[in-house]
Amino acid sequence: MSFFEQYAQIRKHTEQICLPLRTEDYVVQPIVDVSPPKWHLGHTTWFFETFLLLPFAEKYQVYNADYNYVFNSYYETIGNRVIRTDRGNLSRPDVNEIYQYRAYVDEAMLKLLQDPISSALQELLQIGFNHEQQHQELLLTDIKYILGHNPLFPVYHSAETKAKRETSNLREMISFTEGVYQIGHTGEGFCFDNELGRHKVYLQDFSISSELVSNGEYLQFMEEGGYGNFSHWHAEGWDWVKNNNITAPMYWHFIENSWYNYTLEGLKPVDPDEPVAHISYYEAYAYACWAGLRLPTEFEWEVAATKFNWGIRWEWTESAYLPYPGFNKAPGAIGEYNGKFMVNQKVLRGASVATPAGHSRITYRNFFHPYLRWQFTGIRLAK
Repeated sequence: MSFFEQYAQIRKHTEQICLPLRTEDYVVQPIVDVSPPKWHLGHTTWFFETFLLLPFAEKYQVYNADYNYVFNSYYETIGNRVIRTDRGNLSRPDVNEIYQYRAYVDEAMLKLLQDPISSALQELLQIGFNHEQQHQELLLTDIKYILGHNPLFPVYHSAETKAKRETSNLREMISFTEGVYQIGHTGEGFCFDNELGRHKVYLQDFSISSELVSNGEYLQFMEEGGYGNFSHWHAEGWDWVKNNNITAPMYWHFIENSWYNYTLEGLKPVDPDEPVAHISYYEAYAYACWAGLRLPTEFEWEVAATKFNWGIRWEWTESAYLPYPGFNKAPGAIGEYNGKFMVNQKVLRGASVATPAGHSRITYRNFFHPYLRWQFTGIRLAK
């Protein structure tokens, strides 16, 4: 597929995600971690305008100079910006204006991609494509949070991807012998800079589950007082439980003596066979402790990943998000993409049902703060 075709396809998919939305849905920001859908549409467009069109498209005219302030996310190199908590306060530009902005930038980008493409432009195109795909996943999970915290539990669409176990309900622990293993991206395909620096790690003997923890298994943890027993929790996690009155995974509701789960298809009874989702690291650790097991490290996960099915839940690991040996941030704004976030976060591996096709690989390193759970996060156990 040509760069022209890739660009058109990826940009179209972002807008397809938004098709079921009402105008009012585009502007809501219930919490700091959830951005309004219209901001995602504008920010991903600003990314192509700022990092590709301005440096590479001759005589390109910026659509609106004020949008640099509105749609810059965290790039200090690029200038000042609306603080993250205030994205939902912007009634203007309105939704129609943002779609006009997208159309303007798309026209210029597609014109640019008809000319010979330099290696420098190719590199930035790959980053731009993958950046937009990251926002497609964020867009879908942010939409779920917006609608899932509406007391009417509105339906987003009627075809949410089901994530049943692909094998049997019989859990198998897959064993690996101690030794030195290679970790990190290799080959010619795209990866982010935090995957680079392929290096050796020494691992002790370990075993890892062939299956993710299911809703039914997690419900047993709840029924046996998992949220009420401090001995399963880190001190910080226990404070989080008490301070936020956490008693179940996000989107679970106890109604007339039964547990229900908000899905993109609306409110439905909890399916015991579906892998549990929207779990914080604190909860994942507590469940593993209750089960007499532990979470895998990101290195154990990468070594083992070819032996089990993955890709329906982002899987918490016991690894802190740190640079690989020899990691160097790129110069300029692109260097701000990953490196400056390597503190106080945990690594997640795999992908989820919200991850766009072609955007996952075994070496991919996602990362979140331990308390976050609005993404499709789940649990795989190890020992």
